[in-house]
Amino acid sequence: MEKKEKKFIHIVRMTIRHPEKVNKPINPLIKKPDWIRSKLINSQEFFLTKSIVNQHKLRTVCQEANCPNITDCWSKRHSTFLIMGEVCTRACAFCDVITGKPKQLDSLEPVKISSAVKKLNLKHAVITSVDRDDLDDGGANHFYEVIIETRKNNPETTIEVLTPDFLRKGDSYKKIIEAKPDVFNHNIETVPSNYRQVRPGSRYLSSLELLKNVKKIDKNIFTKSGLMVGLGENKDEILQVMDDLRSAEVDFLTIGQYLQPSVKHHPLDRYYRPEEFEELEGVAKSKGFFLVSSSPLTRSSYHAGEDFAKLQRNKINQINA
Repeated sequence: MEKKEKKFIHIVRMTIRHPEKVNKPINPLIKKPDWIRSKLINSQEFFLTKSIVNQHKLRTVCQEANCPNITDCWSKRHSTFLIMGEVCTRACAFCDVITGKPKQLDSLEPVKISSAVKKLNLKHAVITSVDRDDLDDGGANHFYEVIIETRKNNPETTIEVLTPDFLRKGDSYKKIIEAKPDVFNHNIETVPSNYRQVRPGSRYLSSLELLKNVKKIDKNIFTKSGLMVGLGENKDEILQVMDDLRSAEVDFLTIGQYLQPSVKHHPLDRYYRPEEFEELEGVAKSKGFFLVSSSPLTRSSYHAGEDFAKLQRNKINQINA
């Protein structure tokens, strides 16, 4: 394909998915190092997962956010369901999810999610969403309905939610806590100094407060948060985020490499080496997190089921220590 044709396709894709980024400066992509590779483990299971997702007309963050682990996860019948549509009201500089005006909520979505969880025979289901600033409650009641319906038809399945920040939505997030998910995840994403450029529609302290309040209201719910590196932060800033999350009593921390989706997204500062992730994991564990997952391809929902089992065991071991 000629360079001009490739450039035209890229511009069309950006106009459709990210109209707010069309006039942004071009930030060249940096070639991925050898240690950032994902592979297809079981093609039969991968396509089975894909067919079930398509059959129920569901969306997954694996697809919408262009996750590098989709082949690995879907090969194991793991999928993170994206509720409330594929269009987000925010325009985070790192994210590949579509920005725009969302459609009305699908009232049948709780049933669809519940059915897909059953067909995939999931032991641990992860449910996330786009930001819905257009809704009075930010979509909290819809989260509640999805959790309740999923648990009703899958009583042995543990449920993890990865939520927006519900900024300026008052106490609406409490509706989700009422549904008692096993894990409440909200990603802090980056260090405070990056928020204006990387996460302009969000507030660092508001995200911390959300995580703190969840634990304050229900001590039995595990809390979790994720941090990307490679956005220009320094080590001291990363350590401060760890301290802030521990002060909010967050149980589980994930740390992964930022992968720049396109030349119009926030520029990648650098790729962290595997040994740097190991070092960050050791430091985070020393600060008291029940569980830390830190690697180049770590994402919030990557190996979520296995990690939940470890989380339970580690909490018991720390309590009995």
